[in-house]
Amino acid sequence: MQFLAYILVYPIIWLISILPFRLLYAFSDCLYVLLYHIIGYRKKTVKENLDLVFPNRSEAEKKRITKAFYHHLCDMTVEAMKSLTISEAEMKKRFQFKDLDVIHDLVGKNKSIALMCAHYGSWEWIFVLQTYVDVKGYAVYKKLKNPYFDNLVKKIRARYNSYLITTKETVPTLMHAKVNGNQTICGFVSDQSPKAISAHHWTEFMGIKVPVYTGAEMLSKRIDMSVVFFKTKRLKRGYYETTFELLAENAKDYENYDITDTFLRKVEAQIEDAPQYYLWTHKRWKHRDKVPAEFQ
Repeated sequence: MQFLAYILVYPIIWLISILPFRLLYAFSDCLYVLLYHIIGYRKKTVKENLDLVFPNRSEAEKKRITKAFYHHLCDMTVEAMKSLTISEAEMKKRFQFKDLDVIHDLVGKNKSIALMCAHYGSWEWIFVLQTYVDVKGYAVYKKLKNPYFDNLVKKIRARYNSYLITTKETVPTLMHAKVNGNQTICGFVSDQSPKAISAHHWTEFMGIKVPVYTGAEMLSKRIDMSVVFFKTKRLKRGYYETTFELLAENAKDYENYDITDTFLRKVEAQIEDAPQYYLWTHKRWKHRDKVPAEFQ
């Protein structure tokens, strides 16, 4: 059944991917009507999240954010499909980088890099970064249930010398590279919600205490990686600009969780500036009522 689903859906994805951008975003507009107005995909979750983090904003303002968010979500969905056939030149034109000197400086110092980001802006085309540096790239991801689509996603990322690794594969993969003297760049989407029972650190995020992932920071301390925050800004439809900011050249010099907390403050600033580009369908604050006594 999984292979059948793949052979039925893949041609549709491919056909969408070869659309010129004008038609691609017209399709995105149709997808918006379907998801927001007809299906109502996770609208309850989006409303609960916005009510939690923006209690002082008007209902009209939150509705505006909601609609803009769903438009952006649909754009990211079709842009992910476009990744299948988009050329390197086109991707570089649409996903540009500022402050690449931050990355080049660390690579020149023989440092491996942990890139921390949030579910904000766009992360679909970040992999083109590998065309600017001669260092093998990895990204931590959640494996897809359908192995055929999982292999497809891996193949797309590998176009630019970037490779997807699961959480379980992360430590052995990066440790192996370290032992063999190979530099790496590894991307961590670090604003997700870990299981409350296994969380080592709780802190406020958008004014609400939640458990947070600390894997990027702790792994950086363990194998001496520098930590860089990358912030993606939407310039206009289909065009993005990513800025790099050094959080820690030598992670071991920082107290535990300082790097993670600094990262979260920067994500909060992104959200406050343009909230419509955050992934509000994610149940980020679902453990807010389970704060252990030692973290209260």
